[in-house]
Amino acid sequence: MKKIEAIIRPYKLDDVKEALLEEGIHGMTITEVRGYGRQKGHKETYRGSEYQIEFVPKLKIEIVIDNKLLEKAVDAILRTAKTGQVGDGKIFISDISDAIRIRTDESGKSAL
Repeated sequence: MKKIEAIIRPYKLDDVKEALLEEGIHGMTITEVRGYGRQKGHKETYRGSEYQIEFVPKLKIEIVIDNKLLEKAVDAILRTAKTGQVGDGKIFISDISDAIRIRTDESGKSAL
């Protein structure tokens, strides 16, 4: 099993969700996060005053999937979250040793 953590622009969530559903990937956890990468925030103007936004709002999507769905999931996220601009986000992939469904005590792939 693999865990995908994708940091994306908030307005791209619906597109990513629909693309994952089309690939047969159901279930995800979404967290509102803030951070910065190479762009180091940005400047905005409010009522004539300019100020620096150091931590840019993003969404973190977490998905745990079977290994054979990994490539489809990553492709779906890349295809729908990419704008080509700085700040599009990142995808992190890690191994999951086990998953347990609390309600039924199922574990492994059947718990997904």
